[in-house]
Amino acid sequence: MGNVQILLRQHVGAPCAPCVEVGADVKKGTLIATPTGLGANIFSSVYGKVTEITDDRIIIEPAAEQPDEFVPIDVPEDASKLDMVKAAGIVGMGGAGFPTGVKLNINLAETPLAELDPEINPELPADFKLEHSYILVNAAECEPGLEHNIKQLVEQTDKVIRGVKYCMEMTHADKAIFAIKKKHHDAIKHLEAALKDEADISMHFLADIYPMGEERAVVRECLGVNLLPTQLPSAARSVVVNLETAAKVAEAIDEKKPCITKNLTVRGKLNGGNAAHVFMDVPVGVSVGELIEKAGGIDGKYGEIVMGGAFTGKSTTVEEPITKTTGGILVSVEFPDLHGANVGLLVCACGGSEDRMREIAEKMNGKVVSVCRCKQAIESKPGAPLKCLRPGNCPGQVKNNLQFKKDKCEYIIIGNCSDCSNTVMASGPKMGLKVFHQTDHVMRAVGHPLYRTLKISKEVSQDIDF
Repeated sequence: MGNVQILLRQHVGAPCAPCVEVGADVKKGTLIATPTGLGANIFSSVYGKVTEITDDRIIIEPAAEQPDEFVPIDVPEDASKLDMVKAAGIVGMGGAGFPTGVKLNINLAETPLAELDPEINPELPADFKLEHSYILVNAAECEPGLEHNIKQLVEQTDKVIRGVKYCMEMTHADKAIFAIKKKHHDAIKHLEAALKDEADISMHFLADIYPMGEERAVVRECLGVNLLPTQLPSAARSVVVNLETAAKVAEAIDEKKPCITKNLTVRGKLNGGNAAHVFMDVPVGVSVGELIEKAGGIDGKYGEIVMGGAFTGKSTTVEEPITKTTGGILVSVEFPDLHGANVGLLVCACGGSEDRMREIAEKMNGKVVSVCRCKQAIESKPGAPLKCLRPGNCPGQVKNNLQFKKDKCEYIIIGNCSDCSNTVMASGPKMGLKVFHQTDHVMRAVGHPLYRTLKISKEVSQDIDF
């Protein structure tokens, strides 16, 4: 194992402040950085010695021997479950990184249903109400090509369910629903068996389209409620937690284990083929390159390495470390060469930012001459990340395609969800626009269908007890 680099920002909020010095000996679970505002405790993931502290990371040289033991979180004997979650430094392990101790600090039993916008909820009656409060478990494995969430659900079903029950207890939710894609037959069988005596925990089946794991999409699919981009799931008397996050909650409460490891998928243009390599309980701070080598190494020339998912991930290098929120390491095929042709970018809240799409266009040797936004991509305030008005349920794109044509684009690069990509394809090619999706180079590398015309029904029905 090479040096472990623990980033000081692995969560929504401000970077943490180091509480160790260079030369300090550390163990698995030694507290090494604490929040300066909104954030979460950070711990050493290995036994070793602190060799350097920079503005953004703590570098640890691992010891030759790495015992399985860890330092338990430091909490009083009478600490509440919520205090244990906060002390353990758990964040949203699905990629969002919001501190879980903050998210679960709510009494859903006393939280009223917020006022719902009738324009995006036209089918709801005026007297609509939710009789129950919910923990909604995101088991969608939303980003294509990743498999670690489903593997954990199959292999650690009981731990995940324990974590869900703890989340229900802390938030006073009286129901829980696993939101899972219908295609995951094996995981569904495991869940069915484990939930047969759990009257208050059920499943809701999702279509295999992107972005079914987005928080408001989970609320909509499970509860039939559309929330505004500015509304949190609590507006629908619910809290959404990723299943890996739920498992970390169980570890913190049952074992007093700090959040020091991550499950992730390594996949793409690798020696031995493009099948998924799932690594469980990887020490936070291990390098991208080390995990790629464990998966077989890169097979020849490649385009880029993406940390995260193909839609929302970012390009990275082999030297960079994984964090609490890293879900995937994806090695792409080479980019096509557009030889300086005019390119239009269709920026969507469900995919990469404009900067990320410009990066992809540059790597394709394209000249960006036009930028449009999906009309449902909302900017809540200047400079804020875009939010989709109705994630996964999108309008037509004829107006944007006409603009691209007017701006003399030969190619367009889109970053849209499954449904939005479908609407682009309804008119773009007829106008002579050649379409690339920002995920194409990764989808080709992992053997996944390209995002173009939608070939699957968006509807997967299941009754919900309101």
